[in-house]
Amino acid sequence: MIRSALILAALLAAALPAAAEEIGCATTAWKLVGANHRVCIYAYDDPVVPGVTCHVSQARTGGIKGSFGLAEDPSQFSLACRQVGPIVLPAKLPEDEVVFSENTSLIFKETKIHRFLDRKRNVLVYLAISRKVIEGAPANAISTVPIQPWGKP
Repeated sequence: MIRSALILAALLAAALPAAAEEIGCATTAWKLVGANHRVCIYAYDDPVVPGVTCHVSQARTGGIKGSFGLAEDPSQFSLACRQVGPIVLPAKLPEDEVVFSENTSLIFKETKIHRFLDRKRNVLVYLAISRKVIEGAPANAISTVPIQPWGKP
């Protein structure tokens, strides 16, 4: 029974979107009390397509609310995805798949990165959307990764 639960937990963890790795942050406004406002850069490797890494810069709200994770981060971000190794596409790559998701407010706001495959042009397309559950998609960014040979021919 415990073994089955552990296997199920491992399978669910593998199915979740990728986790971001913080690369660094730059302060944009100094706050007397609480954390400073900043822009942070995160990297994530596509969990299904080896050889692709995306970097996202995202504004982070500081102050007292930001220090406790209660502030709503602004919908300001940038996205750049690149080929960093040989790209190996799975046999059944979904046409639209969320590869990264993060809440940017306590309840109602999130940033998601979708991956699409443009088969005609042999390009992976990554779309970042910051959305409020009620207001739709106020901000978005796009990055493309041509699927090319890697290393020595």
